[in-house]
Amino acid sequence: SGCYTKNMWFYEVAPTKIVRSGAAVFTYHSETELFIGQLVLIPVGKQSLQGVITKNVIKPAYETKAILESIEATPLPKPLIDLSWWLSEYYRTPMATVLQTVLPRGLTKNRRTPKAQEAAGAVRARTQIVLNTDQATAVSKIMTTTSETVLLQGVTGSGKTEVYKEIARQTLAEGRSVIVLVPEISLTSQIIDDFAGEFEHVLVTHSHMTEAERHLAWKKALDSPIPLVVIGPRSALFMPVPKLGAVLVDEAHEPSYKQEQAPRYSALRAASVLGKAAGARVVLGSATPLVADRYVAEAHGAPIIFLPKPARGSAKATHTTLVDMKKRENFKKHRFFSDQLLHTIEQNVASSRQTLIFHNRRGSASTTLCESCGWTAECPRCYVPLVLHADRYTLSCHICDHKIKVPTDCPECHSANIIHKGIGTKLIESELQRLFPKAVIARFDGDNANSETVAERYKELYDGAIDIAIGTQVVAKGLDLPKLHTVGVIQADNGLALPDFAAPERAFQLLAQVVGRVGRDERDTNVIVQSYQPTHPVIQFGLAQDYEGFYKFALAERSRAGFPPFRYLLQLTNVYKTEAAAIRNAKVLVQELR
Repeated sequence: SGCYTKNMWFYEVAPTKIVRSGAAVFTYHSETELFIGQLVLIPVGKQSLQGVITKNVIKPAYETKAILESIEATPLPKPLIDLSWWLSEYYRTPMATVLQTVLPRGLTKNRRTPKAQEAAGAVRARTQIVLNTDQATAVSKIMTTTSETVLLQGVTGSGKTEVYKEIARQTLAEGRSVIVLVPEISLTSQIIDDFAGEFEHVLVTHSHMTEAERHLAWKKALDSPIPLVVIGPRSALFMPVPKLGAVLVDEAHEPSYKQEQAPRYSALRAASVLGKAAGARVVLGSATPLVADRYVAEAHGAPIIFLPKPARGSAKATHTTLVDMKKRENFKKHRFFSDQLLHTIEQNVASSRQTLIFHNRRGSASTTLCESCGWTAECPRCYVPLVLHADRYTLSCHICDHKIKVPTDCPECHSANIIHKGIGTKLIESELQRLFPKAVIARFDGDNANSETVAERYKELYDGAIDIAIGTQVVAKGLDLPKLHTVGVIQADNGLALPDFAAPERAFQLLAQVVGRVGRDERDTNVIVQSYQPTHPVIQFGLAQDYEGFYKFALAERSRAGFPPFRYLLQLTNVYKTEAAAIRNAKVLVQELR
């Protein structure tokens, strides 16, 4: 093993802190044999750092220092180390930064395991669900395919969760672990309950866990003698489970699968790489796959498996109405609730049926401006309009959370004509409360306190105790509400005008998702969509939940304009202490690029 005395081994170790730029690993020796993937403490200068052993090497020509001690007896699974190298190379990120994301914090701390640290056991009575033909075919195709990554494209309500559970069952039976990724936003208890009720050894990870809880869950996965099911957001991909056999990505089109701080990465790409390294199956499930993912799957000949029908055979098509917001005669009773929508809500409240109102903008009003000179309140850092929150009477930025008091007069021309325009979920809530004083109304969005979230109030939603639910994308996702009769969309085109090539895709997905909340069983349901651009193809495809039509339309648009998936886009960000320095250096960069 390349040792110069009987008991000396040499290893390359990657520290979890940047020691000097461009150097990812350093060579150390050890008098006891260690393993690739083991976490160790190493001396660097006067400090000691944590690191991961990445390679056995022969004795180098220079003097080496000794590894101080090993932190964990169990080494990390090799596929996880392969993934870390790939992340570092593909995303041009120092290995140390990648390891800080892959490993939990506080590795050397002694954690006391709380008494009740047992994995969630069976909560609900296990029901033996018999898969329908489409689901059974999908499972057998996924389990027999030679391709690592598979796209599972199922219409809303087609029962993708049952397919995931069956794949998990068969994978565990092979003695291999399963990772189930869910979007950060929909960590509703639904899919977790489904799995916890079905499988013995389920580990759940999420962003509300403390550092100690995360570390203990990670350690439990690392040392587990048996295969596990891990459920969590994108970071759950890095759980060191024994013998990974499958990665199942639910709602794979969600933006929360991309990490926007360093190291930036896409959990979908990373899952494919991890799957290849571990010889595991990777399933990307979605009703509306990202245009680029679907295109790549077709280009590489990767299997695309369809679930074309709702799982409940008795499902009745929903009745859809499109209201043109440009026509004032549709809005005689209220400025942004159409007469059709108000009439339907009234009927629902009277016969205790549930209504869901969707609008993808939080707050009370989206722009604050001066009527005299046209000044608008903007965030000094992000250059986006500040949003009014009338309940707290503050203006806040939804990107960096910068807050200011609402000005009484215009800072430019000192006129007192400050007005607030635009519609947000808080305004919708207060207006509906005024119009339907007897109804139980609940708002769900990013401004909710922890006691008011969808996960906390899910039972009330499910049982129909809430008459009218108002929400942003939090409510558009994966909720199955048996008492829901009407979905109302306040302004379907509000994301279409954003200067972003993916804006139409986002608008289409949200509309298709929100329409998919109804039409799941034999009830009479309806959808009322208000839009300033009712004839826009994106609105038409979304309302019809016509993914194939939208996909063809979007590909043609992107091909014409030279956007992904036909090109790569590179975003360069220039950060300096002062605006002057940022501008100066941006100009230098432009010259260099030219």
